[in-house]
Order: sequence, then structure tokens, then C-alpha cells
Amino acid sequence: MDLVLRHSWFLLKGAYYTLNITLVSMSAGLVLGLFIALARLYGARWLQLIARTYVSMMRGTPLLVKVFIVYYGLPDLGIILNPLPAAYIALTMDASAYLSEALRGSILSVNKGQMDAALSLQMSPWLAMRRVILPQAARIAIPPVGNTFIGMLKQTSLVSVITVTELLRSAQLMIAQYYVVMPFYLSVALLYWIMSSFFSHVLGRLEARLGKAY
Repeated sequence: MDLVLRHSWFLLKGAYYTLNITLVSMSAGLVLGLFIALARLYGARWLQLIARTYVSMMRGTPLLVKVFIVYYGLPDLGIILNPLPAAYIALTMDASAYLSEALRGSILSVNKGQMDAALSLQMSPWLAMRRVILPQAARIAIPPVGNTFIGMLKQTSLVSVITVTELLRSAQLMIAQYYVVMPFYLSVALLYWIMSSFFSHVLGRLEARLGKAY
């Protein structure tokens, strides 16, 4: 473990990249997922069909396959991406499909009378959605969205295959240099557990706080 402690800065740098990839992809996935959810609920029929097909394709294919398609497949079309942007795109695509379903279900869970009441106050449908429906849906969506976030935090390890130096890749580089395996992998597991536990606690507090607000 002394070797791990001497190179802890390198593992912590990898953990920083893991958090960076997770937060960026999750944020982009939430925006795209909300658009997809609204498209499925209120869009024209052709838009609903596109949204359903997208969700089906993203949920029906492994994340690793999407990583390979974005990083190794797009160059066939003349689109060459560095490893980090490729990781962002692949993870965003994957997360957006799951988040869209979580958000869609949360919106449907809000009592329909809430929209009727907002419209009776002369609110436009979009204003009613933004000020009345979405805030209530956000509280309902926190548990599934939180689960997606924790899952993505761990799935970032897959982008090590395209040489993104996140947490797992950092450990692999140390192992290749020193030929010591167990201490580095145990340290990786510990750091993932610490990060997952921290964000689970934060999301739990946020859910409790919103529960009091509504």
C-alpha cells in the first residue's frame, strides 16, 4: 500500500476525470432527456416516433458498443474525436435515454388537475409546465435520476478502453509500471465507493429537502 500512497495524487487525478466525465455527461443527458421526454408526451406523432426509436436503440445497446461507435466508428465518416469528447458523447447518449424515461414517468405522476388549475389561471401550457409541473416532477424524479447518476459514475470505467485517463485507467497505468495489482485495484474500488456514497448522501438530502418544499 506504500506504493499506492506514493502515487495517490495520480489516482486522485483519475478520480477527478471520472467526476468530470460524470457531471458533464449527466448534465447534457438531463437536458437531452428532458427534450426527449417532452417530445414523447406532447410532440407531433412523427416526433414521438423518433423519440421512442432513439430511447429503444440507446437502452437496447451496451454502453461499450456506443463508446466504440463514437470513437472508432465515426472516423469512417470523417469525424475524428479525441478520447475525452468521445467519452462525453457516448455517455450522454446512454444517459439521456434512461433519464428521459425517468423524467417522463415523473411528469405523468403529477396530478393532471395541476395543469388544469394552472391553465385556469391564464398560464400558457409552457409556463404551466415550467412553473407548476416540472418542479413537482423534479422531486419525484430524484431517486431514478440519482440511480442513473451513480450508475454512470461507475460506468465511466468503460471509457478506459479508449485511453481516457479516468480512475481505472490511472490504476492500470500504475500496474503496468510497477507490476503490483491488488493494492491499486483495491484503491480504485475504495475511491468509487467513497464517491458513490457521497453522492448518494447528497441526493438523499436533496430529496428530503424538496419533499418538505412540496
